[in-house]
Amino acid sequence: MEFKDYYALLGVEPDADESTIKTAYRRMARKFHPDISKEDDAEAKFKDVAEAWQVLKDADKRADYDQLRLMRSQQGGRGAFEPPPGWEPSGGAGFDPADAGFSDFFESLFAGARQSGRGGPSPERRGRDVEIDLPIFLEDTVSVEAKPVSYRLPEYNEYGQVIGETTKNLNVKIPAGVTGGERIRLKGQGVAGVGNALAGDVYLRIRLVPHPLFDVEGHNLIVTVPVAPWEAALGTKIEVPTLTTPIKMSIPAGSQNGSKLRVPGKGLPGKAGHGDLIAVLKVVMPDAAGEDINQLWQQLAEKAGFDPRAQWSR
Repeated sequence: MEFKDYYALLGVEPDADESTIKTAYRRMARKFHPDISKEDDAEAKFKDVAEAWQVLKDADKRADYDQLRLMRSQQGGRGAFEPPPGWEPSGGAGFDPADAGFSDFFESLFAGARQSGRGGPSPERRGRDVEIDLPIFLEDTVSVEAKPVSYRLPEYNEYGQVIGETTKNLNVKIPAGVTGGERIRLKGQGVAGVGNALAGDVYLRIRLVPHPLFDVEGHNLIVTVPVAPWEAALGTKIEVPTLTTPIKMSIPAGSQNGSKLRVPGKGLPGKAGHGDLIAVLKVVMPDAAGEDINQLWQQLAEKAGFDPRAQWSR
């Protein structure tokens, strides 16, 4: 099978630290998300990025992967790839990659051996539950449109043996106010039961795709608002984005860098109502200017008589 270079998929070096890998994943996940990407094969690339993140964010899985990557390099790094005989990953236990729709390569590394039945037909057995990562945008949490979900399920014969796979496609309404890490249960949409037993359930584990503007704290949205020095000093009214339509916000005169302004009800929806939008002011200096601008800054410095470090001498 094809060897996947997870570092190349995220555009990072093999010695990249966790912060670098996380930043790269956020950028690539946003770039290839099927709902907005214009790239060819965006959905397949998005799954590759998610798969790379699933491995590299986990210290044990990453160590297993790095070991195999080194072995492949020592063998020339060409041709089809298969894990060595007796390969037992330390980091993959308890995770079935088929549940998340990851590649055969990932499955060969971390799925572990599957047990198959022997002898006569298996007794009735309820189907397995399935847990799937569902990446969504913050905008999806306030949308009324259903979201398409596709995943793979194993098929069993009467002996309880896996004989193949099938793909299931659903349209799922995302509950308003859902948060990252929360699970949505889809009853009877999991693996088919053996005999006449009931099918298992599907649990969609919500994973919020990093947003380019907003961070999330509970049901509150945090947005960094750049302001010019004179806007912070004199006060102004500016337009600030929300998940729906922009709003007008007043910046008080004398605002400091890092000041927080709260707008009630403009955060994420929840059972107790909407959270708030918290605007964090970031004073941004203009690019280097000419001599005339510098003279104005000098005049301001002389007239203000302000020493921001005066407390150091106390």
